[in-house]
Amino acid sequence: MNAPFNPRGSTTREPFAAFLCDDSTADLIRPIAAEMGWPLERISKGGLRNAVTTLSVSASPSILFVDLSESGDPLNDIGALAEVCEPGTVVLATGHINDVRLYRDLVNSGIQDYLLKPLNPEQLREAFSHAQMLLAAPRVTEASADRPHFMSAFIGVRGGVGASTLASSVAWLLSEKQKRSTAFLDLDVHFGTGALTLDLEPGRGLTDAIENPGRIDGLFIERAMVKANEKLAVLSAEAPINQPMITDGTAFFQLQEEMKQAFECTVVDLPRAMLIQFPHLLYEVQTTIVVTELTLAATRDSIRILSWLKAHAPQSNVLVVVNRVPPAGQATEISRKDFESSIERPIDLVIPYDAKMAVQSAKLGKPLAEVAKSAKIGQAIVDLANRMVSVSDGNVEGAGQVASKSLLGKLTDFKAMLPAKKTKAS
Repeated sequence: MNAPFNPRGSTTREPFAAFLCDDSTADLIRPIAAEMGWPLERISKGGLRNAVTTLSVSASPSILFVDLSESGDPLNDIGALAEVCEPGTVVLATGHINDVRLYRDLVNSGIQDYLLKPLNPEQLREAFSHAQMLLAAPRVTEASADRPHFMSAFIGVRGGVGASTLASSVAWLLSEKQKRSTAFLDLDVHFGTGALTLDLEPGRGLTDAIENPGRIDGLFIERAMVKANEKLAVLSAEAPINQPMITDGTAFFQLQEEMKQAFECTVVDLPRAMLIQFPHLLYEVQTTIVVTELTLAATRDSIRILSWLKAHAPQSNVLVVVNRVPPAGQATEISRKDFESSIERPIDLVIPYDAKMAVQSAKLGKPLAEVAKSAKIGQAIVDLANRMVSVSDGNVEGAGQVASKSLLGKLTDFKAMLPAKKTKAS
């Protein structure tokens, strides 16, 4: 009954149905169902037997609540329900029998939860909310054999260069335009914007994974991630800033491994500080997108990060993307020519700055690539996604390789580009 949720069938299903044995339970559920926006006429009397009879001739709801109070053999009767219940339905049950063995048997048979009577409103709200989260979880699918898994990582050389914005947009493009099942993993545990950019609630999936790495498996991925669309699922967090996340990085590695099995693409929004702590996060990344800008500080940190990638992730194709570039005619702190000279390699892509589209994207809660699809910035992001796919498919030879010369040697050289300071008259 709790098979992976099939979005295609959701349009013909009722969101909720309940089959109860007594008026008091019905009176308790009605106001909560109204809060959820569910039709009250789908709350019926008759318990489990009526549920089996009704669902044998009609479509199953997305969430089904059944009362086992009048059932002489609950486990056997649940088996009869499973025969008429469509895959993807989340089933909740209630009853008077307080037996842990019955609870385990019911859960093993496909029931999501068994609630012991007497019920209370908070208990029901929590159960219904969890059921809705399960329906929003991604459908886990195996990556196709002719399209091997592709993992990319976005690294901003400085805060505010827009790496997270580009990462969310590219993840959306891979899912929506490329039609690839995509996982978007935002590893900024306290200040991540992966879910926020897509107008989603982040949930506790990422923090739970860090606290309990042993729980991470295919089922955990299915339940913890939040769907943005049919092909895109997000794992992000907004952990309290007074709650430090202490981890050896095992959870992050396991998340990547499970995502490789469940999705065709993984896009990782990787805070630069995590490179130092967890270099293994890039061991299987095929393409690393270094997002930077034409400023002195960004030039310095681009040199340092490119040098780090050369030493620690030589297998990864590196794309240097300069973001937030002002229109022609407006001066930048560092010229493109001087920037490329400093990092000893050409810029791969330039993303123009478009304040209007950025504001509209934030207001609508949609990825920038979707909002600005007809603007120059939108086309630039599409070009980035296409370039990443080309690299992953082996169509670009030697793309983005880090220069072999010492990049750190430029740290002192590029400072000479700045105007000399005037000395005071003696």
